[in-house]
Amino acid sequence: MESNLSTSFLLVGLFGNTTHTTLLYTLTFIIFLMALAGNALLILLIHSEPRLWTPMYSFISQLSLMDLLYISVTVPKMLVGQVMGDHTISPAGCGIQMFFYLTLAGAEFFLLSAMAYDKYAAICRPLHYPLLMNQRVCRLLVSSCWLLGALDGLLLTPITMSFPFCKSRKILSFFCEAPALLRLSCSDVSLYKMLMYLCCVLMLLVPTMVISSSYTLILLLIHRTSSAEGRRKALATCSSHMTEVLLFFGAAIYIYMLPGSYHTAQKDVMVSAFYTILTPVLNPLIYSLRNKDVTAALRRKR
Repeated sequence: MESNLSTSFLLVGLFGNTTHTTLLYTLTFIIFLMALAGNALLILLIHSEPRLWTPMYSFISQLSLMDLLYISVTVPKMLVGQVMGDHTISPAGCGIQMFFYLTLAGAEFFLLSAMAYDKYAAICRPLHYPLLMNQRVCRLLVSSCWLLGALDGLLLTPITMSFPFCKSRKILSFFCEAPALLRLSCSDVSLYKMLMYLCCVLMLLVPTMVISSSYTLILLLIHRTSSAEGRRKALATCSSHMTEVLLFFGAAIYIYMLPGSYHTAQKDVMVSAFYTILTPVLNPLIYSLRNKDVTAALRRKR
């Protein structure tokens, strides 16, 4: 038992030793339930409503599935640890958590770029849309997103977990995140940090280029559109996706791409909490309250 404890990691949690931890963790549990309910409801609604059987809503249902799994990978372990008073996590459990977290994050990056391409095809090439974004293309894009995300997890997780951790085994985070783990290693990880940085640049650069190109073309078309109603509809169609991109990509760029001088353990935990806990609960609101098709489908289900 002592050997297992000596090799286990200790998660400091989301709020550390701050006051009112019970209240804060209760609030986190409520947010977790809201994220599960909101994303599950959106998935069920899309799959049960024939009018929503389009590529755009197929992407949204996949995004909700990723967010549902994303928050489930990190938050339950933290909440159970707080209730049971056991904040340890085994190396195997840490590796599994890291793999799924990296896989889901990577898949979501590429899914957001696929959604941007879908917006471009729908707004800029409406006559060719059935050819550019049919069900076969949609399934291929979704499968590619999951595959690329899994490759990210398979590449970074084994290397991160292979380093010797001879410093304190206290992870200054509420889950096994690669940057937090690397701070515990007693070996030279500078080369790996460079590899991870380059990997993250590629993971962010390709989606960013697709998203930027798609929205540049959309904005140029909107600028040339003389109809005020047409401009309003085009902007309304894109606003939900643009909000999600800014939230998710902004947090990821801070965590993985900014130099270490910009980071503190407390800031990193707060930013990690933002995109692992708050983003999954915001997405169903962004894509339902601001979407007439979804709100109309909800009214019909009452």
